[in-house]
Amino acid sequence: MIAPCLQHELPLARRMSRLGTETAFEVLNKARALERQGKSIIHLEIGEPDFSTPANVVEAAVDALRGGWTHYGPSAGLPELRQTIADYVSRTRAVEVSPDEVVVVPGGKPIMFFTMLALIEDGDEVIYPNPGFPIYESMINYVGGKAAPIQLREERDFAMDVNELAPLITARTKLIILNSPQNPTGGVIERKDIEQVAETIGERNILVLSDEIYSRLQFEGEPFSIMSVPGMKQRTILLDGFSKTYAMTGWRIGYGVMRADLAVHITRLMTNSNSCTASFTQMAGIEALCGDQSPVGRMCAEFQRRSEVFVAGLNKIKGFSCRMPKGAFYVFPNITGTGWASKPLADALLDQAGVAALSGTAFGQFGEGYLRFSVANSLENLEQALERIDQWTKQNL
Repeated sequence: MIAPCLQHELPLARRMSRLGTETAFEVLNKARALERQGKSIIHLEIGEPDFSTPANVVEAAVDALRGGWTHYGPSAGLPELRQTIADYVSRTRAVEVSPDEVVVVPGGKPIMFFTMLALIEDGDEVIYPNPGFPIYESMINYVGGKAAPIQLREERDFAMDVNELAPLITARTKLIILNSPQNPTGGVIERKDIEQVAETIGERNILVLSDEIYSRLQFEGEPFSIMSVPGMKQRTILLDGFSKTYAMTGWRIGYGVMRADLAVHITRLMTNSNSCTASFTQMAGIEALCGDQSPVGRMCAEFQRRSEVFVAGLNKIKGFSCRMPKGAFYVFPNITGTGWASKPLADALLDQAGVAALSGTAFGQFGEGYLRFSVANSLENLEQALERIDQWTKQNL
């Protein structure tokens, strides 16, 4: 019998040391702990719409539950939803998509993770935006790839400079990640630049993971997918979903669109990990894509209005300088004028001003000198946050 006091070191696999995190959830937990202590916190850290899921989508889910859609479904997704997604992507990206090129997954992240697992060998290089969604770099490192950041620069409104892409491509480049509109900056890659990315790739056997989860939340102009460029459909993995567009973050439903031979392997990874996505949420997804789209337009317009108010307010605060985002629901101010580094300033604003934001460094090395605020909160709370930040800077700068 082993003595109960005997302690064994946890035999953690070495690869776990390469796994990063999403800081938004860590800051959210800290903010909630402060709230439990009685402190007033304005939450501008978490990236999810503060709107309710549209009523027609909720009703579709309730009907599905009552109708018995509570059992296992195919690992790739219900045929009904896969057909709906194929029709939607065919229409919006101007390409012909079939259901066998669609894989439905619980959220957007599985498409990132499964793509890396399926494609990236030890030492393969992946080019990704930086500052960018932190899970890109985390997954690249976890699977043994080499992360090759391409810097998004403020002077370009955080749009990728395609001229900086070509020097990053090597014989080991396997995948390029695009994200537009972009988290955390709200930057958008214009059509001419996306077409130049395709031209830069040329005939190389390089795939593109195009993260278009915010595509319906672009403030001006029409979003353009690299999948729509002639010759690029077979080399594109399109990531999209329902969380941001339809305020369905808790429903955990997203999808990837890719060549059919890759979809087979992504489906095997689904089988080995999640089995399938919840059936009733998939039925709700059909209603989301086919039903009334006016809530999406109203939400996008409101995020634009809030962004305009918040950016204007930040630009009046000492040490802050902010450009207007072109999509999503984030603003990414330059804070170098405060004399503070990003992480200490984010911590101070949370602890002392009661405003929860994220350090730009949560999104990569090129995020130093910036903070990310989510405007997925009421205009009243955003204005109160601006007042708190202004008061803090007057007392501390």
